[in-house]
Amino acid sequence: MSKDWKAKSMFKISKDQRLLLFKSPSLSFSLSSPPSRSSDSSRRRETRPHFLHFEFLELMESNQAKPGLLCNPEASQRTLYPYVTGTSVVALKYKDGILMAADMGGSYGSTLRYKSVERMKPIGKHSLLGASGEISDFQELLRYLDELILYDNMWDDGNSLGPKEVHNYLTRVMYNRRNKFNPLWNSLVLGGVKKGQKYLGMVSMIGVNFEDNHVATGFGNHLARPILRDEWHENLTFEEGVKLLEKCMRVLLYRDRSAVNKLQISKITEEGVTISQPYSLKTFWGFSAFENPTLGAEGSW
Repeated sequence: MSKDWKAKSMFKISKDQRLLLFKSPSLSFSLSSPPSRSSDSSRRRETRPHFLHFEFLELMESNQAKPGLLCNPEASQRTLYPYVTGTSVVALKYKDGILMAADMGGSYGSTLRYKSVERMKPIGKHSLLGASGEISDFQELLRYLDELILYDNMWDDGNSLGPKEVHNYLTRVMYNRRNKFNPLWNSLVLGGVKKGQKYLGMVSMIGVNFEDNHVATGFGNHLARPILRDEWHENLTFEEGVKLLEKCMRVLLYRDRSAVNKLQISKITEEGVTISQPYSLKTFWGFSAFENPTLGAEGSW
């Protein structure tokens, strides 16, 4: 008997393991053997169970989880699908600065799970950030921006990052994460004022970015932007800007199932950022199209 066969025959197998081995669907062989016809065949039969036992042990080892694999800190970690999300953000320039509006809903799938989620945050001295999409990724972005602002302040050179610089930073972060197939699942709106210059831009989850006089994310791109194109003008007062944003948010509340009637409006000027307390809009649901949405349609119930 060779050394390899001796090594294989050294393993001992219990009765329970033997029963498991013989019943295993992955190892199909017959327990009934033909009558012995020669001494060579009987020797082959004697060594056969040891060989199968060796294969069985290898199979058992291959099915065991590698130690530390499930908690490896270097393992790939990314948002495969958004879980808790916020809907549209709408923003515009007005005479003295930037106005931004967002509701406070956080949807767990199609369930409106959270109703007090703040999705607008001041960034440094001159910028205001609003986000739709995955809330946890937005929190991760805020950590990145906290580190950026801290690093900028540590120079203590009298300069500070303006909204254009922060917007450019966000475009690089989002595009970099997209190229790693590990995106941050957000659409971002960044507005601000520095040295009298108003700035308003947005960036998508794959790094697509632009700046404009008014921007929106999510459903707001389809439902709010047409209203803004019709009614926005350069000399909007604060009151007119708030009224226009409320009109956009009311349409989104009617048409977007993820919207909630609890919103905040923020403004940023040379003096800084102000975020309003949450409040609700007056709504009317008695429209005939709401009460009978398919009345008169062909094939309707």
